Formats: sequence, structure tokens, C-alpha cells
Amino acid sequence: MQKENYSIIVFSGEFDKAIAAFTIATGAAATNRKVTMFFTFWGLNILKKKYKRSAVGRSFLARFFNVLMGGRYNLPLSRFNFGGISPKLMTGMMKKHNVATLEELIESAHALGIKIIACEMAMNILEIERKDLVDQVEDVIGVSTFLDYSKDAKILFI
Repeated sequence: MQKENYSIIVFSGEFDKAIAAFTIATGAAATNRKVTMFFTFWGLNILKKKYKRSAVGRSFLARFFNVLMGGRYNLPLSRFNFGGISPKLMTGMMKKHNVATLEELIESAHALGIKIIACEMAMNILEIERKDLVDQVEDVIGVSTFLDYSKDAKILFI
């Protein structure tokens, strides 16, 4: 029996959903499944390289949105965010229980051969450039190319 392949669309920029997406992806890859992760809109925030909030983009609105989003070190928790402290508390709890942190999951995904891909259209709208994203991003593609990558895969939307 052939194992199923997975394509995960990462649309949310929330900390707990990012953890869930990478946990599912690395779990699938660790069991010899082919996995593609496609980051679009708020999900692109997870892939931003800069540690602090930065005014990325040329237009006022793009710079405004990118400052508000803040990057992967400023991802909010989807519930009980408590002014931004909850993701830090959650990361501490994860470390205490020997659970991989978001940074470790991103590294593991890359090491396991998961295709980490950014959405070209969302990058254009938000005026994010390839240089603004982490090195683990393999490609920047459009939806039709993503669908070609995913033709034999189960698609999950997170």
C-alpha cells in the first residue's frame, strides 16, 4: 500500500496553528510521506526572517500591514494571547516537556525534505520579497504550480 502525500496550505499566522502545521508536516515526512507546505497571506508571517517588527514593502499600506504582522517571533496565540505573552509561555512549556519549538520544527521540516513554498500572489500584495523570508523557503510559486505539486496529495488547510 502506497502512503499518501500531503500538501498543507498555511493560511493562518497564529502561533498554535503554525505549530500544528509543522507538527503534522514533520510527522508525515518522518513516516516517508512527501510533504509540501504552501504559505499564503498571514501564513507568510511565519517565514519572515527578521526578529523584530519591520516595515517591509514600498507602499504605506504594505509597510503598515507588515509592521502589524511582526514576523514569526511575534505570532499571536489564537486564544488567550494575553497581550502577546502567551506564545512565549507556550514555548517555555514546550521546552519543559521536550516538545520541539517552532524554530526547531522549521529546521526539522527542512532537514526532512519538506518543500517549504511561499505564495507569489500574497507576497506581491503584501510587498514581501524573497530576501525577507527564511532560507528554508525552497520556492515562490503561484497557485496553479502549487496545485500541480499537489495533484496526488491530500490537501490540508491550516
